Amino acid sequence: MKKHALTRAALVAAGSFAIASCDKPAPGLDPLKAATEKTVYDDIAKTGTASDAPAPAPKAPEKTAPVVARNEEKPAPPPAPEKTEPVKTEPAPAPAPTPAPAPAAVPSGPTITIKPEMPKPLFAGTPLPDSNPPPNLDKTGKPVLEVQVPEGVAILSKDKPVTCSDPAPLGDLSLITDSDKQGDDGYFVDILPMKQWIQVDLGEAKEIWLIWVWHFHKQAVIYKDVVVQVSDDPEFKTGVTTVFNNDYDNSSEFGVGKDQSWVETNNGRPMPVSGVKGRYVRFWSNGRNIDDTNQYIEVEVYGK
Repeated sequence: MKKHALTRAALVAAGSFAIASCDKPAPGLDPLKAATEKTVYDDIAKTGTASDAPAPAPKAPEKTAPVVARNEEKPAPPPAPEKTEPVKTEPAPAPAPTPAPAPAAVPSGPTITIKPEMPKPLFAGTPLPDSNPPPNLDKTGKPVLEVQVPEGVAILSKDKPVTCSDPAPLGDLSLITDSDKQGDDGYFVDILPMKQWIQVDLGEAKEIWLIWVWHFHKQAVIYKDVVVQVSDDPEFKTGVTTVFNNDYDNSSEFGVGKDQSWVETNNGRPMPVSGVKGRYVRFWSNGRNIDDTNQYIEVEVYGK
């Protein structure tokens, strides 16, 4: 619209200029002289081709209204978005505790009962942690005090040599296989924090049917990522069989375990095994629920 208005105004102004310029004679012509001299226009007058009447006076240019550029219409603002109630999302439910696998099957035939002598308790009951318990925690509070194994199974680990991932553990490693399960100071070995291991050398490959572990029972603590493996390789690079794993989130990178975590008590924790054969037994842990330290009072390996 603005472009057309300006063009029209220019045309009007040009026309006015053209009309106004016709009022003036061409240069070098005298108006009086021109009236007496014969011109080519006289013949036109006689033939009636042109009008004898004098040319009308030029019209004054018409006044035109100033061209006013119209503001372009502004587009209407977009409609405000409708208010919607925020969608409330329920938090993802905590993963269900991983059920402990059934105890290792005992082959048919005569069996015997393994019932270790338990140390005195250093606290009453089995208090559960106040916050952030592992999802696979055993909350039954019912200690296992005896386990059935095939006839002929006996303790194999008594006074066997122990090594560990800590080059300078606090406490003599021989305490771990001396059959003394007391939980007072001086009866346990403290090794480096985070993911660490101890290892028992049985001297030769044996069928293993039961393992029992006492980490530390002076406090009600929970050890994390407890993994027990058996192998004939002292470096545990080949022929490794995992017989216990309660690492529910694979933080120790041995795979997600299906065994339960537990609160330490004077009764320790039995781990039935299905006759896996090997010479070395390695015990992993990755700190505990109250700090990153690792302790061992006693481990017992039973087999034949």
